[in-house]
Amino acid sequence: MRPSGRKPDQLRPVTIETGVARHAEGSCLIRMGDTHVLCTATIEDRPPPFLKNTGLGWVTAEYGMLPRATATRNRREATVGKQAGRTVEIQRLIGRALRAGVDRAALGERQITIDCDVLQADGGTRCAAITGGWVALRLAADRLLKARLIASDPVLDHVAAVSCGIYAGQPLLDLDYAEDSEAGTDGNFVLTGRGELIEVQMSAEGATFSRGQMAALLDLAEAGAAALIAAQKAALA
Repeated sequence: MRPSGRKPDQLRPVTIETGVARHAEGSCLIRMGDTHVLCTATIEDRPPPFLKNTGLGWVTAEYGMLPRATATRNRREATVGKQAGRTVEIQRLIGRALRAGVDRAALGERQITIDCDVLQADGGTRCAAITGGWVALRLAADRLLKARLIASDPVLDHVAAVSCGIYAGQPLLDLDYAEDSEAGTDGNFVLTGRGELIEVQMSAEGATFSRGQMAALLDLAEAGAAALIAAQKAALA
């Protein structure tokens, strides 16, 4: 029995609200259970210096967690003077994941930055950030298309991410904090709308896992990502 009472293959309730940030070129608030992440997209009409005169664009991401997103207050990283290693690792993952679904030549020499700010955390914040970040990216690309600043759609496919793990010996979809903190195996899966893998992060937290268990988690992830992509489509409809 899961602490939440959900079935092993059941996502937390998912909602994606678009247009929540007035000034951003694309924005959404994604809620996956008690994990809430604000995602905004900013378009800059210049690429990073290493892409100057290449004809290619860039998608990058920044990630942060508000001080009281968790049960106890975390210090703002700005007051410490540097980002934590976990923050850097997560925002690089978000950037890699979203770039995998973009035609950078179609984007042209410009950069889209996806800011992902965790308002409330209950596990799976990086996965929620990727899933919501894609919606913000899609809205920003739509704005470029509508303004005729680009000739073709740079967004190749949906991108969504979901966590899976083995808790109390059972493979589970979409771990919340209570499950994630006690899981023997923890994994994050990033997939496209076609069901192709972009990235898999898996580790044995308390016990090793078998190839069969990994396959079971991948099956859960594929079904979970399909449901999240359906939520993305509904939000954009």
